[in-house]
Amino acid sequence: MKSERPKVLHRLCGRPMIAYAIDLAAAAGVKQPVLVIGHGEEQVRPLLPKEAKVVVQGKALGTGDAVRLAKKSLGATGDVLILYADTPLVRRTTIHKMIESHFKTGATCTLLTAHLADPSGYGRIQRNEAGQLTGVVEEADANAAQRAIREVNIGPLVCKIPALTQALAQLKPSGATKEFYLTQLISQIGQQEGAKLQAARAEEAAEALGVNSQTELARAISVIRQRIIETHLHNGVMIEDPQTTVIDYGVAIGHDTVIRPHTVIETGVSIGRRCAIGPFARLRSGVTLGDDVRVGNFAELVRTKVGARVRINHVSYLGDATIEDDVNIGAGTITANYDGTAKHPTHIGKGAFIGSDTVLIAPVKVGAGAVTGAGSVVPKDHDVPAKGVVIGVPARPLNGRSAVDGAKPGKAAPQPSARRALAVAAKARPAPKRLKKAAKPAARRRPAAKPKKRPAPKRRASRASRPRPRKAAKRR
Repeated sequence: MKSERPKVLHRLCGRPMIAYAIDLAAAAGVKQPVLVIGHGEEQVRPLLPKEAKVVVQGKALGTGDAVRLAKKSLGATGDVLILYADTPLVRRTTIHKMIESHFKTGATCTLLTAHLADPSGYGRIQRNEAGQLTGVVEEADANAAQRAIREVNIGPLVCKIPALTQALAQLKPSGATKEFYLTQLISQIGQQEGAKLQAARAEEAAEALGVNSQTELARAISVIRQRIIETHLHNGVMIEDPQTTVIDYGVAIGHDTVIRPHTVIETGVSIGRRCAIGPFARLRSGVTLGDDVRVGNFAELVRTKVGARVRINHVSYLGDATIEDDVNIGAGTITANYDGTAKHPTHIGKGAFIGSDTVLIAPVKVGAGAVTGAGSVVPKDHDVPAKGVVIGVPARPLNGRSAVDGAKPGKAAPQPSARRALAVAAKARPAPKRLKKAAKPAARRRPAAKPKKRPAPKRRASRASRPRPRKAAKRR
């Protein structure tokens, strides 16, 4: 795998690979499985069921050695089911049919096999001229003729414990790898007196895919994801584009729900009936949606419980929140649930209207029927009272003092209903004051000029003193 993580802990559709084998055992009726673990024991052990018996394989000496260690935890009689943790694609129905065939035919040992176009990497099934199964040869030990065989051993088997115990006592290491192969036991059991070997064929060739590399892991994820989507389609869920939709293991979706393209739904999510999810939505673990919920594009939810008929349409993040019925979450709403140290809850009451670009800094509560104006920032521990209307940064009521100012939520002044929220918010904004025209600066007064003295009126000369005009000389 070229990874520091143990192979069986690599995740497929939201769960570790080993969980698929544990589920197969439980589906077969095994109440106390025996798990043999080796590499990465300290990482694997916490993920194992409490009822399991754990056996540690100190050295990786092969599957035969692992069964020999587990044998000490089994009884002396009965039958044992042996499964592999790196074959996660084996179906429950396939294991049921293998067990039923084993008991119905009275076989000593029943193997699960498949026919592959390319059997590379698998042990080949050996049969005699009569077509009876005689054993399995590993590819490393097979000759050219044996490698051409296309019937391969997948791994799981059912065997009578007395026959298995006898074969384990004769088990020897392989010449090529010096490991003890479980497949070597098949030939030895076949040689026992009265023994009967039998093969049960897998329903799909894909079930034979084992995981030994990142490439094979990606192929296994693709197969499991397609199975999950087919199951939801069969149950009445509309998935518009299965190729771009990701739904993990353990997701519950009600009928008549529509999943739009490029949606990611992780394990641990429950969705009600008649919902619409996506496109480009992400629902993370711990999310529960009621009936008739709308989660639109670029919305992300985690650890959040959402009531019926809630609308979360555009570009919002809700984490650690409880949303009651009939709430509208405006575009760009954010619950700021993480303060750098711990996660905190947000509670939004029934029928509340959260305006676009609202930031709710947790822990905080928004009462039933309350309204937050677009762009509001509600600080932590400053709850919005029921039917209250708050706007601004920080958010304050339209009338009266807010919790931000120190007033108790229940003492806020009466507020308009949520139905008239937008109109009220628009009317509540004070009209801009008209600026008065600036008065012209007063003219600077000059000191009063002294009045000029009028010259005394000239006395009119007497007639006698007036000069007489000369008479014009007569022209001659």
